[in-house]
Amino acid sequence: MKRVLYTLLISVLFLNVTACSSDPSTTSADSTPRAVAAGADKVEPAAKMVIPVGTRIRVALLNAVSSDKSRAGDQFMASLSEPVIIDGKTILPKGTKLRGRVMDAAGSGRVKGRASLQLTLMQIVREDGNISILTKPYTAVAESTKKRDAAVIGGGAGLGAAIGAIAGGGKGAAIGAAVGGGAGTGTVLATKGKEVRFGVEHPLAFTLADSVEL
Repeated sequence: MKRVLYTLLISVLFLNVTACSSDPSTTSADSTPRAVAAGADKVEPAAKMVIPVGTRIRVALLNAVSSDKSRAGDQFMASLSEPVIIDGKTILPKGTKLRGRVMDAAGSGRVKGRASLQLTLMQIVREDGNISILTKPYTAVAESTKKRDAAVIGGGAGLGAAIGAIAGGGKGAAIGAAVGGGAGTGTVLATKGKEVRFGVEHPLAFTLADSVEL
């Protein structure tokens, strides 16, 4: 009888040992793939691109603007006629849409002197959200005689003096002084008629007055 009990005890111990050895164990190798997967989820944020102050932005108008029909506050659309490239990298491709605003419009019938038109760009239009920009004003003043060719004048005092001479004193001198005070603005002397009229696809060039972060 004792021998039978002894044999049964040995059998039970043997079965327990076998069951323990067959249990799955957790090893450090099991956790390694999880750690790698967790690390793969971390994405470094992309570096932001900056368009520096002074960058020239050349556009073609998508809406017509004029000194006699436009009013201060009116908005217009334009598209880049050439890409904006910084350090060899295209920041804004050709065709990018921009929104502009008429800062001032003075028709020849409403002022003494020459008609004038002042424009600025205010937004880069993007599908993921518009980006505000600030450009120096682009000012156009009507030519006073047919004998003068269209001219693009830059600079401060020289710019004001030239505009004042063309406009012939009075309101013209005031326009010249105002334009001359804003160094770096661009002023064009328009030759067609007594108004400044820019149609669709008319080329314009603006200068960034502040840097833009994209």
